[in-house]
Amino acid sequence: MAETSLTSPFAAQLKSAPDQLVLYGAQAVSRGICRLFARNDIWCLGEMALRNGRRADLMGIDPKGRIVIVEIKVSRADLLGDEKWPDYLDFCDRFYWGLPPELDRSPLENDDYRPDFCGVIVADSYDAEIVRPAPTHPLAAARRKVEVERLARAALRRQLTGLDPDCAPWRGGD
Repeated sequence: MAETSLTSPFAAQLKSAPDQLVLYGAQAVSRGICRLFARNDIWCLGEMALRNGRRADLMGIDPKGRIVIVEIKVSRADLLGDEKWPDYLDFCDRFYWGLPPELDRSPLENDDYRPDFCGVIVADSYDAEIVRPAPTHPLAAARRKVEVERLARAALRRQLTGLDPDCAPWRGGD
């Protein structure tokens, strides 16, 4: 039987490092979701640290100032093994799972994944689609204000250190 080859420009790297395939998949899903969000005036940052020590894959703000968090999963094992995701719910008004099209979404219908609380976005590196809207569960106004300010400061910090890497030593955590 002939070996199937990958058609990505990173094929050789991915074949030699399977963990990179998962990373590339997460980056692709993130890119598609960011494109969807940008078209809908939702602006987000990747890898945003939360005050409880967790790190959101994507965290953004919609046009009404509501906070959106997306947890990206690109493998069934990662999805089924994630027990930390409920820790994100205290930091957002809406929560989504972000998945590649080929990943089975049926586990997300289970009560353990709180379908009444969580939306689902399917994405690839070019675009995304909301297949289950996330209901809004409003944060307390004081908490939202703190989180929006943290997100804004992180975005400004990242922009400045991207423009002037010499500022990086002065940078605090996100």
